[in-house]
Amino acid sequence: QVQLVESGGDLVQPGGSLRLSCAVSGRAVARLSTGWFRQAPGKEREFVAAIKSNGGSTYYSPSVKGRFTISRDTAKNTVYLQMNNLNSEDTAVYYCATGERLITSSLTSQSQYPYWGQGTQVTVSS
Repeated sequence: QVQLVESGGDLVQPGGSLRLSCAVSGRAVARLSTGWFRQAPGKEREFVAAIKSNGGSTYYSPSVKGRFTISRDTAKNTVYLQMNNLNSEDTAVYYCATGERLITSSLTSQSQYPYWGQGTQVTVSS
């Protein structure tokens, strides 16, 4: 059974940075495709970023491209989301999700991910 535990959410000022972590157990993270999604109050959950299994190709939502970076540490079996230049629109609960044998075209679709973490709150406010 794959389990995910997110951490790193916090209150940060506009323009600040945070790094979220998603600790994975039950599978080697390099064999999994992992995505970050977020849900703001009153809005649907949306895709943020993903890193594909094996080769590690990365994909981003246009709203975060150039500001956020997804990466993984195979030794720690953890996936990270480095978030820079945060603004109020980034306020949300952030979830990591993972699965095996996901095709590239499905990485932005939350329905394709069978395993989810509990979420971590990111609040951007002065």
